[in-house]
Amino acid sequence: MKKVILIGKSGSGKTSLCQRLSRQDMKYCKTQSVQLINETFLDTPGEYLERPRMRGALSVTAADAQLILFVQEAAAEDCMFPPGYASSFPKPCVGVVSKADMADEKQTERAKSLLKMAGAGEIFVTSAREGRGLSELAAYLEDTKR
Repeated sequence: MKKVILIGKSGSGKTSLCQRLSRQDMKYCKTQSVQLINETFLDTPGEYLERPRMRGALSVTAADAQLILFVQEAAAEDCMFPPGYASSFPKPCVGVVSKADMADEKQTERAKSLLKMAGAGEIFVTSAREGRGLSELAAYLEDTKR
């Protein structure tokens, strides 16, 4: 599996995605610093995205990854990803709509649109709680040809 960095605001579901994709028990704990999970996932604190002066830490940490995952909660009213944010990274950026089980179709489509505006290529709709979309995302991450 590719080494992946997950970027998203606090509470967007980054840690839960890492835990489910790594087949770990799901338990919530606030991510205070960059965590390497299962030698594959670089789980980042949401504050790195939420505070523009800290976004440089994401660029530095992303240097160790092969793929960037932008995580946007399906029902979130706001989006922390600026338009074209993917151009900040010299690597492929993929969008993940998280917590789809807690949103309606209109909210999910809005989250997908926000990720596209941020520059995400492929977009996956997921629910770590229900396991929805995780097998498709895992297959994408394991595909060595991408």
